Amino acid sequence: MSKTIPLIAGQFYHIYNRGNNGEDLFCEPCNYAYFFELYIRHVYPLVETFAYCLMRNHFHLLVRPRTDLTGFQNLSGLGASSGLDEPNYSQHFSNLFNAYTKALNKAYQRSGNLFERPFKRILVDSDRYLIHLLCYIHRNPQKHSFCDDFRDYPYSSYRAIVQDKNTRVMRAEVLSWFGSFKAFEEYHAQFDEQQIQHLIEDDC
Repeated sequence: MSKTIPLIAGQFYHIYNRGNNGEDLFCEPCNYAYFFELYIRHVYPLVETFAYCLMRNHFHLLVRPRTDLTGFQNLSGLGASSGLDEPNYSQHFSNLFNAYTKALNKAYQRSGNLFERPFKRILVDSDRYLIHLLCYIHRNPQKHSFCDDFRDYPYSSYRAIVQDKNTRVMRAEVLSWFGSFKAFEEYHAQFDEQQIQHLIEDDC
């Protein structure tokens, strides 16, 4: 399921990856902040972001490549500058990972790849899968014992959705999938990851 497939505008994708040879991706809090900074620079203008979770040695994203890229034509890799009908969305993710790797290599005196290649992507092809995946992503830190309660984890989109603050996550659309804020919380609380485990080829 995680074979290299093209990222197509208007489709939902589960993007995930882990450190090369099990290596940590994030060594201290400032690393998470810098990854988000690079994400906003390289990827955010081209995709709608519905969920994310960054953990010490792996990450998960739920995104939908944008169909309306008016105003973004000057970004490298877009169709307007390359002669293609659509941007090379995968290249922009690769640019993010390469930029982050370069920065960590310099900061921690390391060399070589930081992420496994190619990064993994799965097409989300049903509404049921979409909702299950979103809950799975939010609950992942608790599953892997990075926290006692996924609701308190600082590097996932769960708190961005439940808190009434400005966010780049598509909060309103996410909540509309569940029908209400209360239903969103209850679904997460009762979610059984076995509902989606067969769809995750090699969970990090």
